[in-house]
Amino acid sequence: MSVDVLYPKPGPTLIGTQSNMKEQIRPAPSPSSRNIHYKATPSGHQVAPTYRISTVEAARSSQDISGHSADIQQRFDHNHIIYDNTTDTTYLRGRLLGKGGFARCYEILNLNTNKICAGKIISKTRISKPHQKQKILREVQLQKILKHKHVVEFINYFEDDNNVYIILENCNRKSLVHVLKHRKYMTEPEVRYYLRQLVDGVGYVHGNQIIHRDLKLGNMLLNNEMELKLADFGLATRVDFAGEKKMTVCGTPNYIAPEVLQKKGHSFEADIWAVGCITYALLVGRPPFETTTLKETYLRITENNYVLPPSLSTSAKNLIRKCLHAEPTSRPTL
Repeated sequence: MSVDVLYPKPGPTLIGTQSNMKEQIRPAPSPSSRNIHYKATPSGHQVAPTYRISTVEAARSSQDISGHSADIQQRFDHNHIIYDNTTDTTYLRGRLLGKGGFARCYEILNLNTNKICAGKIISKTRISKPHQKQKILREVQLQKILKHKHVVEFINYFEDDNNVYIILENCNRKSLVHVLKHRKYMTEPEVRYYLRQLVDGVGYVHGNQIIHRDLKLGNMLLNNEMELKLADFGLATRVDFAGEKKMTVCGTPNYIAPEVLQKKGHSFEADIWAVGCITYALLVGRPPFETTTLKETYLRITENNYVLPPSLSTSAKNLIRKCLHAEPTSRPTL
């Protein structure tokens, strides 16, 4: 699908730009605070030691963040320690970024690398049933294979006695929801800038035989360079063979395709419908089928009842019409 139907522009207006945060590197613990392991050469001579921090020592050392900037010390709570024993990595939990479904997402600081990540934390009390655990594992298995500049990077997955942790790339410019809330609506050149990246990312995901199934403004995250990143693969699924149709009704109401609602079976075309809804929302300021009630929204979706404002260009209208075609096979492909 081409996005050249919208007017070109070098890039978007940067919204809410903040100065880049400068972090000081945390001094490494002294050798005396570590378990020291020497490697021996064939001749019996010792070479430079390697260090391994035990679980208890890692937790204890992580409580000292005095070597970090004042901003870091304020943002991360040394009383909330997360330890990954699979990689011997210690994290500090910071502010809440968002929540939904079973999970809460926090900003977290990797004390081994001084890198700020996003930590999706799921309490095991909320995923006690087998199908709930399977859903989390499916999300991890799908996202860990995706390596693309417009897909949020998967870093690691681990668990402890209380929680499951999914460590992801941190996108500190929040999402297109926040941009749209500030701007009310965007110009066509600005929308074209983001749409190019969205189509690039979705095309890559589809190329890996994965349907996202929850494309929406809130899952379009932005990094420091205002580059778009596809996030949240909690509802994603793999297409196992050509022509396979999925029957699960899932997604976010304002972005759900009619074939999903009507249980006719759906595939990649459901994501293209969502791309049309996203394009409309960015240009107009709200999703095309939004109403005050869920019942009315679903009725409008199944009837393909929406209005294109006359202020939109002909090319923008045509793109939206193609993506929101009632017949899935008539929508553009990536």
